Amino acid sequence: MRTDVQFPARTSLEQILDAYERDPEFASTVTHWERVPAVAPRFAPFPTWLDERIVRALRARGIDALYSHQARALEAAHARRHTVVVTPTASGKTLCYDLPVLHEIAKDPSARALFIFPTKALAQDQLAELERLSTEMEIELKTYTYDGDTPPQARAAIRSAGHVVITNPDMLHTGILPHHTKWVKLFENLRYVVLDELHTYRGVFGSNVANVLRRLRRICAFYGSHPTFICTSATIANPEELARRHVEEDVVLIDESGAPRGEKVLVFVRPPVVNASLGIRRSALLTGRDIAAALLASGVQTICFTRTRVQTELLLTYLRSRFPQPQWPPDLVRGYRGGYLPSERRAIERGLRDGSVRGVVSTNALELGIDIGALQAAVLVGYPGTVASTLQQMGRAGRRGELSVAFLVATSSPTDQYVIEHPDFVLGRPPEQGLVNPDNLHVLVGHLKCAAFELPFDRDERNVSVMIRVERERRRSHQVKVVQVPEFRFHDPPVAEEDVRLVHFFVRPAFRSGFGAREIRPSEPPSPPPVGVV
Repeated sequence: MRTDVQFPARTSLEQILDAYERDPEFASTVTHWERVPAVAPRFAPFPTWLDERIVRALRARGIDALYSHQARALEAAHARRHTVVVTPTASGKTLCYDLPVLHEIAKDPSARALFIFPTKALAQDQLAELERLSTEMEIELKTYTYDGDTPPQARAAIRSAGHVVITNPDMLHTGILPHHTKWVKLFENLRYVVLDELHTYRGVFGSNVANVLRRLRRICAFYGSHPTFICTSATIANPEELARRHVEEDVVLIDESGAPRGEKVLVFVRPPVVNASLGIRRSALLTGRDIAAALLASGVQTICFTRTRVQTELLLTYLRSRFPQPQWPPDLVRGYRGGYLPSERRAIERGLRDGSVRGVVSTNALELGIDIGALQAAVLVGYPGTVASTLQQMGRAGRRGELSVAFLVATSSPTDQYVIEHPDFVLGRPPEQGLVNPDNLHVLVGHLKCAAFELPFDRDERNVSVMIRVERERRRSHQVKVVQVPEFRFHDPPVAEEDVRLVHFFVRPAFRSGFGAREIRPSEPPSPPPVGVV
């Protein structure tokens, strides 16, 4: 393969792809080359009930109509029906929940909304978009992110005056629900709850999040509110089932996209054999570097995905060595991964949007739907591990409707070699299903303790029978005195012991005293009345 080919500056992507197709050495490494045709948009008029200020602002942006799936989502949300929107990347899902929320706040300034995103980066991106929309629409909107990066002086203002609270499941679990008495205005007036990137809430993490949402609805009911849930996702096989498991009510499924899609080229690359006797192939990192360097040298904004932080830093170093200063800008290529400071990550995201950063090397931290500009090319170094992740990473390129390309470069692992030989394994089937089991006792019991700390249980409340049965069995196995109803005592919120991203395979003792735990034996004197469950 001619890895030293240099295309002239500002060569079009079509010319680059044509040169690759005519290069016999590169063509010998390609196992699959596919052109996905463009798709025309399908529009629908603005709903008649939508606030006129919102319509004027959208028309000023050049949006004279909504995509068909956006209009359906707005009508479902306006009718107070739980909704799940599943359309491809870059299809405008953000407006599916931003517009109903802004309309509700414009009509009633006391209305509140809760936006839940799986990552801080996605929350920051959506905060910027929401602020831009509200400014253009001349709607007074007080919103901020509430996560681990939020300054302490801003937290009190968010609790008292925030129209839209943008957070993540971890902070909802540890920082909001246990302290709901500080969030009275939010819970009394909560109209919408947005659950973005629904496909990430699966497995153990998803089962924990489903229980966090149960606790959220329980607190909302206590304060007299019944919010409408709007869920969105791009890559999932069973969106309606997964959304129903999280919301625990019927949901409206919207899965027919009306958004346009530009032509996309998908290329599967298997690096050549460099040692036939040992069966060793050329490094996927080096092959990915050469593809990305050719694209960047031609002015094509490119994102590279790797599977580990070490690979991210290695590929970044390799690419920067191809573009030395002062011939090339110092920030031509940047890295993006966990461990960077929040200010660094925001600067990289801004650079991608305004074009000052032409390339980025990332772990799956940029896999989700962050607006990172008009990227035209994606280079995946190694199979990401799931069909959903592969489609998400390939979908990061081509978000503006123009021609785009995605390269999947296989490593020497057996899984990668199978995928590269059988492209239909990725392209010919739907993504994986999202499965959760929030009633698994290893997951449920910890959240029952958290719920008991937040509000006392009624005897006929859901899951109390489960809690009683589990506690009785635990006490019998430990020869502890059996009582009719388990008694939880808390000096501190039990959320500190329950991580929503993990499962605890051993149920901790139900009796709490300070930071430790103790079991009440029959020989011990009686304790004061319990706080949580009576």
